[in-house]
Amino acid sequence: MTSTTKTLLLLAAALLAAWFLPVGSPRFEGAVRESLFMLNEYARLHVILCLVPALFIAGAIGVFLNKDSVLRYLGPGANRFKAYGVASVSGTVLAVCSCTVLPIFAGIYTMGAGLGPATAFLYSGPAINILAIVMTARVLGLEIGVARAVGAVAFSVVIGLLMSLFFRKASSEKTRTSMATAPGAPQRPLWKTALYFASMAGILVFANWGSPEGAAPFWAFVAQIKWYITSAFSVLLAVILVLEFKVGWRRVLLGSVPVTALALLWPEHPIYAFSAGVIAVGALSATGGPQLREWFDATVGFARQIIPLLLGGVLVAGFLLGRPGHEAMIPSTWIAGAVGGNSLLANLFASVSGALMYFATLTEIPILQGLLGSGMGKGPALALLLAGPALSLPSMLVLRSIMGAKKTVVFVSLVVVLATFTGFIFGTFAS
Repeated sequence: MTSTTKTLLLLAAALLAAWFLPVGSPRFEGAVRESLFMLNEYARLHVILCLVPALFIAGAIGVFLNKDSVLRYLGPGANRFKAYGVASVSGTVLAVCSCTVLPIFAGIYTMGAGLGPATAFLYSGPAINILAIVMTARVLGLEIGVARAVGAVAFSVVIGLLMSLFFRKASSEKTRTSMATAPGAPQRPLWKTALYFASMAGILVFANWGSPEGAAPFWAFVAQIKWYITSAFSVLLAVILVLEFKVGWRRVLLGSVPVTALALLWPEHPIYAFSAGVIAVGALSATGGPQLREWFDATVGFARQIIPLLLGGVLVAGFLLGRPGHEAMIPSTWIAGAVGGNSLLANLFASVSGALMYFATLTEIPILQGLLGSGMGKGPALALLLAGPALSLPSMLVLRSIMGAKKTVVFVSLVVVLATFTGFIFGTFAS
């Protein structure tokens, strides 16, 4: 088929779709509103607080993290026990959603991490959220909470090993390439690099810290003081920029003025001050020395690759499935009715639904609480918990641009299949 024929067919399909649009249908118009509401909600709640800090971390991985360190711990030729051990527990540190983990995954994968450990990290990042697991046990029951914790850790390792096995030829080529690359001298001591990344990870984690209703007193207390902790990590990052990257302290103080002013004027809207801080870091890195400018350029590069696909995916997910508690093109009663009992089909449906839906961190718990109350089986509930937080339609679109369509299809299929059979087995023996 020639390119001209393909173009004509695509144009014809677009015209037919436009011709038969069910404009005026309440469900269609409601789905359009839901897609826009979901895009608005994602932009307001997740882009500044989650995605942008993750993009800065991804850019820093590509520029400042010594490639030899990545290859030593996560590379194709690294010790498997060490590589998968590090990757499989990363979610206990990074309380991120399936979309926020993407820039960080892209950073370590681009730097030379092996496909197995990298995909183990990709799954574990959003799946092994310690607060989410604790809340799952508290709200949905200890049985499901323990099963989620064990399943998530096991899944990350199994998925990583299988991805490495299925694409062993590509992994072997990557190993040969990394072995042929001459080791570079580290730019700075490991402890300084660790402190630098800890400051950014601390900002990402605590700016997004949540305390759902019914959380233990400790989690609730941390939620109350989370902005003070975030501020402390921000000060640490500022000190590192001055001492290690030679940014003038006057410039740093000037950048902190609007942040402090907004925090004092609108303490009830901390996102104002946080946004000003993001702009200040961007300006300081864009106008700093060669390394800082390289960091800024790498961050912008990841943003160009990820954000358009991510926002497009959010629109599609909102149109099809809507926000929790709101109707879109696919009626929620269909979903609730399809996940009753513990058949393989019910578990498969729960896995696929979870894989397509977008779950912000911790939102899967109240959704499942409602579904369980409506007759959802425990097996499908676990299947959704194991597939949902780690995947979403937006994240699939972005993954395709990072590691290709074939690897993305295999990764998604592994998550769905493993979640389906794990849910079925759990549902068979659960009380």
